[in-house]
Amino acid sequence: MGDIEDPDSSGARQSALLSVLPSKEFATSRKGMLLIAEVGLSFISFLCFAASAAAAFVTVPLLEFLGAIFLLFAYSTKFNERFKGFCWPLMDFVRCVTASIIYFIISIMAVSKYDDGSSKAAGVFGFIATIVFALDFYLIFNELASFLKQGGESTEEPSAHQDNFSDSDSD
Repeated sequence: MGDIEDPDSSGARQSALLSVLPSKEFATSRKGMLLIAEVGLSFISFLCFAASAAAAFVTVPLLEFLGAIFLLFAYSTKFNERFKGFCWPLMDFVRCVTASIIYFIISIMAVSKYDDGSSKAAGVFGFIATIVFALDFYLIFNELASFLKQGGESTEEPSAHQDNFSDSDSD
């Protein structure tokens, strides 16, 4: 008569959704928390810039949001372990360095040049994103530097495998 759903179909939908979300171990790790913060701050700044008079700056938060969500997905599903041709920590480092510099510049311009409230909010969230991206590239730099001091003896990449699921600092 009508559409009768299979009782297991809701469970299948729920498991499909859970397969896309990061695992609890990764989400509570230092790298996972930083990537989640980068995704959230980039999305909030994107929304603020889109609603402001400084809409010309909307591209930067959008690209950083997409880059951070891609790396969040890649690290949480261990996608990076299947593609050894890329230097994932170096790619992540370059992304974080460029994001922190560009976010800093557009945040200064949004706060100083535009008078509307959403531009000011976008600038504030951009400054917070600058700090989060700078912290991420500092931690990645320390991991890469210690990896290079060891002479690169390990076949594994430094941040992709060693510290993803640990919360302890090696400082």
